[in-house]
Amino acid sequence: MQRNKFLVGAVGGATAVVALGGIGTYLLSGTESTTGLDARNTVSVDGHRALAANIVAGRTENKYHPLPWVGDKLSGVTCPTGLKAVAGATLTCTGKKSDGKTVEIPVRVTEAGAKSITWAFER
Repeated sequence: MQRNKFLVGAVGGATAVVALGGIGTYLLSGTESTTGLDARNTVSVDGHRALAANIVAGRTENKYHPLPWVGDKLSGVTCPTGLKAVAGATLTCTGKKSDGKTVEIPVRVTEAGAKSITWAFER
């Protein structure tokens, strides 16, 4: 009887650890960001307010590989221009993997307002 209780406890504990790991991975591996539009990070692209390219590149590089088992480690992410604060606007950034291969990273605005922009990239 004692042995069965231990086994149930061990299996339950292991299941809880796996579940928490999965939830943590999901939360940390998100590719969506909401960024405020202020004087420091806003530029103009084709007459529209836009999030500066260096902000998009830096956030993408940091979030592309949040955990060792999610995504590839990238360096030198660059974006050709700012990301227009217009829903549906897109651009393609590039980065380099540790083996030197170039990766194209599609970025898309999901929501844009007067004070912030919500955007996501694809892994």
